[in-house]
Amino acid sequence: MPTVFSFMKNYFLAIVILFSFASCSEYQRVLKEDDIAAKYQMGTELFDSGKFDKANRLFLQIVPKYRGKPQAQKLMYMHSKSYYETKDYYTANYRMEQFVEAYPKSERIDEIAFLAAKSYYFLSPIYSKDQTETYDALEKLQSFINRYPDSDYFDEANLLVQELDLKLEKKAYEIALQYHRTGPFHRDYNSAIKAFDNFLDNFPGSVFREDALYYKFDSAYQLAVNSVVWKQEERTQKALKFYNNLMRYFPETKYLTQSKEMRKELQNIKNNLTPKS
Repeated sequence: MPTVFSFMKNYFLAIVILFSFASCSEYQRVLKEDDIAAKYQMGTELFDSGKFDKANRLFLQIVPKYRGKPQAQKLMYMHSKSYYETKDYYTANYRMEQFVEAYPKSERIDEIAFLAAKSYYFLSPIYSKDQTETYDALEKLQSFINRYPDSDYFDEANLLVQELDLKLEKKAYEIALQYHRTGPFHRDYNSAIKAFDNFLDNFPGSVFREDALYYKFDSAYQLAVNSVVWKQEERTQKALKFYNNLMRYFPETKYLTQSKEMRKELQNIKNNLTPKS
């Protein structure tokens, strides 16, 4: 037997369904008609309620017709931000950059300029892929930072720059590490040493600095211990130099145990190569 609670629940559900149908019907009616004022009003209401995709379908129809009118600035703000909110970042950055150019004195200028730059950030791929879009995002974010130093979005922009910088560091480090990993197959550790040198020159303050210094030393170590005798003296000296460099910057390195064992072996090679008097 149905209770009063279940009856009321079904009643309110029916009301919601009817209201939804009515709303959809009204939306479709406005969408099909030529009344741009009605499209603007409904689009604004949908935008304010977070229904950005539906709002933007209306905005697309009326943007050209509002050019030069007092409502144009607000319309372009909602139009460009709707692309951002629906994660169409390619279109968002283009439309937002148009807004910044068209309305440089807008009170929303730094918000839209930041979101335009952040749209590029969202297009940046994982570190293992080509990083062209990461460089684009860094350029846009840095331009925002330089142009709007007093913006409320300044700190967030700096954090995004740091995150993207770290991605590029990881990319460069992984490339160098790949040379090290393939060293035994190609009998070529010199490429790894050069790659780690380039990495350390380009990212002197990197969080991967300790790892890079160790694997640079390890590459030189592998080169020395697997070398022909007549090349061992020079290569052993070079590897020991890299060991000292690692110890200089990271005396308590996480690679301390294996580094000391490698140094000991290199020192033995060096001693055996030194003529006894």
